[in-house]
Amino acid sequence: MAVQLTQTTDLAAEMRALGERAREAAKLLAQASSAAKNAGLTEAAASLRAHGALILAENARDVAEATARGISAAFLDRLTLDARRVEAMAAGLDQIALLPDPIGKVEASWVRPNGLSISRVRVPLGVIGIIFESRPNVTADAAGLCLKSGNAAILRGGSDGARSSRAILAALQEGLGRAGLPPHAVQLVPTQDREAVGLLLRMDDCIDVIVPRGGKALIKRVAAESRIPVLKHLDGICHVYIDRAADLETARVVTRNSKMRRTGVCGAAETLLVDRAVMGTHLRPVLADLIAAGCEVRGDAEVLAVESRAVPATEADWSTEYLAPILSVRVVDGVDGAIEHIGRYGSHHTEAIITEDTFTAERFMARIDSAILLWNASTQFADGGEFGMGAEIGISTGKLHARGPVGVNELTSYKYLVRGTGQVRP
Repeated sequence: MAVQLTQTTDLAAEMRALGERAREAAKLLAQASSAAKNAGLTEAAASLRAHGALILAENARDVAEATARGISAAFLDRLTLDARRVEAMAAGLDQIALLPDPIGKVEASWVRPNGLSISRVRVPLGVIGIIFESRPNVTADAAGLCLKSGNAAILRGGSDGARSSRAILAALQEGLGRAGLPPHAVQLVPTQDREAVGLLLRMDDCIDVIVPRGGKALIKRVAAESRIPVLKHLDGICHVYIDRAADLETARVVTRNSKMRRTGVCGAAETLLVDRAVMGTHLRPVLADLIAAGCEVRGDAEVLAVESRAVPATEADWSTEYLAPILSVRVVDGVDGAIEHIGRYGSHHTEAIITEDTFTAERFMARIDSAILLWNASTQFADGGEFGMGAEIGISTGKLHARGPVGVNELTSYKYLVRGTGQVRP
């Protein structure tokens, strides 16, 4: 399995060829049977497993270069692959193969008084461009979701994980070829030149949707420059609120996991809110757990009075996505205080409430306008795989077309089929 980067002296021409190949592949995928797509997914998974050693070797080269540049621990965690993560990519493709095929699904049908029979049927979006940073596993996740939903994918990964992404792509394309599907159903932009992103965002005649997955600077650039509809989120400023009716052990376990399981993912908690009514019983043990796990606590005056190891929080902390073992902590006046804080500082991503009071939990979940709300569960469940989607391309915090984890169903649209017997409109 060769792992090569295409070289070209005419970037615009190469990008145009990339788009045209994707458009042709999308036409074939739109007509592919469920069995054919599932075979492609399982063969791609088998190819990932077969070439795992090569993928890890290429990833090691990426990680070594990134480490030499002194990148952050959170960034390094997102970049690094190991045998378990390669297997998780392959298992994700196998899981996607088991999902129901959304294409061709009749969502609704009805007959009009004039005899016209109307049905609404799921169809692919077409060609999806995915721009991502530092997470080489996105190459496999995005490819699998696009394939299952009948879409072709053009991927542009970050320069830090370029070797890893190319190795993963080669394995995927090998598997697709064995299954008789077009290898060009999944392609990588052949250069790390930043101009390639600009060209990609202007290819509205070839690409139907852009999905950026990365830092705020990338997503702002995509939103500003794209001629193509964008599914995006800017920040994952996720909150955990410990209510006065929270079970202490549940609060300790869920808060620690929400923050410290993986600090560099978008579902990691960045702010903890604690009901003033349980300051004396819940705040100290929860903070002690976090600090023992290596988390820096930045608190308001009431937090500092309880925990001497905390440092003062600034106004900027309440709207910061750390993606690191740092947590801002504030004491609030009950659930309404938590709702007010999240409404002011939140990013509409993921919030969790810890409480044994059903009424309070339902109030929290109804009043907060975020894509994902959890009750007595870690914010780290904000993930398409954990939702049973097999994988996700990202979390959308917008309200048009898709919201929350973007999985197979969210990568489809629909069309109306109208069947008549010669009717004409008077």
